[in-house]
Amino acid sequence: MTVSLVEGWRGEICHTALTDESGRFTVYKVVDPSFHNWSGLALALRGQQISDFPLCNKSFNLSYCGHDL
Repeated sequence: MTVSLVEGWRGEICHTALTDESGRFTVYKVVDPSFHNWSGLALALRGQQISDFPLCNKSFNLSYCGHDL
């Protein structure tokens, strides 16, 4: 198993790879920085009005599609 963290403009990008006995990839996963940061947005909005969501959401600048990688 190999794990690599690479700096991206939204934060760390995590690459994880598993190989078989011949060194061929069996699993390769990329985790976008937004995956880790969505929980931060949830904490920032806890106890706030729903009208605060658009401003906070844009402040965090999270990737919707990056969460589903």
